[in-house]
Amino acid sequence: MSQRRGAERSEFANGAAAASVLAAGIGSLALGFFTVVVEASEWAREALNLYGPVGPLSGKTTFAVIVWLVGWVALHFAWRGKQVNFGRVFAFALVLIMLGFIGTFPPFFEAFSYE
Repeated sequence: MSQRRGAERSEFANGAAAASVLAAGIGSLALGFFTVVVEASEWAREALNLYGPVGPLSGKTTFAVIVWLVGWVALHFAWRGKQVNFGRVFAFALVLIMLGFIGTFPPFFEAFSYE
């Protein structure tokens, strides 16, 4: 019986879980990207100002969430019911999260400031 459980676990579809992890990385990268773009362009700063009292932060976070959601839905439908290399997906997601974090780090995004 224990051999059968092991066989079932090796055939477990992890695509939906991997899709959610990778989408988190994509959303994080999008937030870092929008942060840098707002610092680099006055046009982007005004375009992403969706709510005056909050400023461009409202647009950066809104569009990052949209990118995350679109990525999650697309990856979910592409990978659901499939076995993917979760370790590779997780590592790639960590790299994307790290790049997104760097994009939101003030010494980095201020280097692109147009002012």
